[in-house]
Amino acid sequence: MGQLAQETAYDKSYLSRLEAGKRLSKMAVMEDLDRYYGSGDLLVQLWKMARHDAFKDKYKEFMKLEATARVMHKLTLGVPGLLQTEEFAREVLSGAQATSGNSDDVEEQVAARTGRQLLLRRTPAPHVRFIMDEYAFRRPAAAAQTWCDQLLHIEAVALWPNVVLQVLPFASGTHHLIDGSLTLLWQQDGSAVAYMEGNGGGELMDEPAGVLRHRLSYDRLRDMALPPSDSLTFIRGVLEEHRS
Repeated sequence: MGQLAQETAYDKSYLSRLEAGKRLSKMAVMEDLDRYYGSGDLLVQLWKMARHDAFKDKYKEFMKLEATARVMHKLTLGVPGLLQTEEFAREVLSGAQATSGNSDDVEEQVAARTGRQLLLRRTPAPHVRFIMDEYAFRRPAAAAQTWCDQLLHIEAVALWPNVVLQVLPFASGTHHLIDGSLTLLWQQDGSAVAYMEGNGGGELMDEPAGVLRHRLSYDRLRDMALPPSDSLTFIRGVLEEHRS
């Protein structure tokens, strides 16, 4: 363990916790260790399986479907987990009632959350549409640089060819999803599910009539949101306001 720490520049106690299964590392660490041991992508693949255990059981079915979806439509009040930077996610997950308060628990959740973002870049890439309420841009991170980096990341992802991002402005008025989030997923075979999440927990729905109802709700809010080009202008405006 001492030799590994010396040759990889990772802290020995950190590596020890990884070996004992007490920490979930970042994928980059597994990539480094795969290169060190010459093990191909073995540790990376094991990490992808292990990260699922960092989430509560009630989310696992949704995560399984999310990982294979060809089309995703998401509406969120805050910055969605799939768009959060590591530092922003750490600040969110360190807040009251987010975790038990243990630093290892926080880091495990951060690694699991940021690890999910790999699905946006898989091959073939899913077609993803985000609708973010303006609230997400009016509740900045406590650290100025963290918020700047988060806004820059959202701007960058909005330019990806497989992503469409729209901002739902306050001027659109109140709406029925003001206290939660909605995700619609379509699989390769055309099957679809809706996932609603709020303070009371999450609900996964695969009944066709219910999924259709939620899709129509999403479409109405999409029509109320700013067009993608105007949304990008809005994000850049918030970034300039923050910098000044």
